[in-house]
Amino acid sequence: MTTTNGTAPVTAPATTTVTVPEHPLLHIGGARVPARSGRSMPVEDPSTATTIGVVARGDGTDVDLAVAAARDAARHARSVTPAERGRALRALAAELDAAREELARLETLDTGKPLSLARSEIAGCVAYLDYYAGAADKVHGETIPVGPGSLAYTVRGPVGVTAHIVPWNAPLSMLCRSVAPALATGNTAVVKPAEQTPLTALRFAELVEAAGYPPGTCNVVTGLGREAGHALAAHPGIGSLTFTGSVVTGRAVLRAAAEHITPVVTELGGKSPQIVFADADLDDVAAQVVTGFTANSGQYCDAGSRLLVDRAVQGELVDWIVARTAALSIGPGIDDPDLGPLVSAEHHARVAGYVEIGRREGARVADGPRGALPDRGHFLAPTTFVDVTPDMRIAREEIFGPVLTVLGFDDEDEAVALADATDYGLGVGIHTRDIDRALRVAGRVDAGYVMINEYFGGGTAVPFGGTKLSGTGRERGLVALESYVALKTVVARVGARPAGGGDR
Repeated sequence: MTTTNGTAPVTAPATTTVTVPEHPLLHIGGARVPARSGRSMPVEDPSTATTIGVVARGDGTDVDLAVAAARDAARHARSVTPAERGRALRALAAELDAAREELARLETLDTGKPLSLARSEIAGCVAYLDYYAGAADKVHGETIPVGPGSLAYTVRGPVGVTAHIVPWNAPLSMLCRSVAPALATGNTAVVKPAEQTPLTALRFAELVEAAGYPPGTCNVVTGLGREAGHALAAHPGIGSLTFTGSVVTGRAVLRAAAEHITPVVTELGGKSPQIVFADADLDDVAAQVVTGFTANSGQYCDAGSRLLVDRAVQGELVDWIVARTAALSIGPGIDDPDLGPLVSAEHHARVAGYVEIGRREGARVADGPRGALPDRGHFLAPTTFVDVTPDMRIAREEIFGPVLTVLGFDDEDEAVALADATDYGLGVGIHTRDIDRALRVAGRVDAGYVMINEYFGGGTAVPFGGTKLSGTGRERGLVALESYVALKTVVARVGARPAGGGDR
């Protein structure tokens, strides 16, 4: 495979050709156009720490144009029948399916993630489109009995232009997760991808039009969060906003959206625990825990980054985990290792800084010495901390890298208290052979997504979201459709006015 960029070719061992932008262009109203400012920004491959392309650095002016294009397209979208929306989404799913390998390799170049993981995420994108294609003609209102001579009913209609601010850890997956239900309910979209990972969003917009959607249905404004992202969140022309990212940025997005009372769905991260009771299958649990904190190099919002384990089996389980992490391969994503790099030099410094914080706080690294990491790219080996106390920063704050903190407990009450001892409430894993205890603990913990005897379980049809600082609203499943519709109530008098008038 050969990709081209503004400087030199980037070569990877494959037969699928991947095109990296050579010219900084946005996707607005069906056309590839430069940013009005003429500015651009580089795209980096984090596996090599080299520039592989360039994209436009859009700002508020470009966001205005994108929203206007989406608004024009929204007028057409309102006239499309629900069944036609479903067929259009199936056509888009087919376009993505045909481009699956291209998109996976583009995602790997952009994020550094292992190729097999990228392929899995692109397959998930196709699944989102297929799922919401089936839901498009099943969004309906209801009639409400209010008495003789009156008719009351509700209608769910599109909000118009939907805004999507997409993170860098799973760029196309997160885009499809919110854009698919938006299109299913008759809306159009403006997408602002993360500045670190803009490539698959631009390609997706092309595929939307290849599937037959009118120009302006899906617009992409690449750029910085403080410029394009803020302008999109604050725009008066959007009907809803979906944001995935950090708590700090999420607060800024919510403040910007509040000016126009724009409804917002947020997913803001987590510090998710995996609770292991003494009766669990430790071999299986070790595999689940390692996957939970090392998949995508720990760069998932619901990474299982805290291990809460019964002290009776703590030492044995940690030994299993350390042995498994020592066997993981680390390298460039395109070579399909177990772990790729972190997304950027800035993020690498942040995660490595937390490892040093853990050492200074008195926690001990359980892992043995590891061989040299690749000499280019933003690589970091998995780290398991023991002798951790609940007050330590590494036990409370989201690290967003392959770092596991281990805390012991003596009984169920202590396990639940430890699970809830952070400001986050996204995912929880519970590992036990006692189904009564599993369901009891699932009911007690303060989290939006609970998995029993597995981690990263669920799928497209299963609602996902958190409590506390982990965010607001839910994505995936049928419940996600509610974020992209406006409920209208209609009340009518039918026939002659009843004797004595009405209630008011």
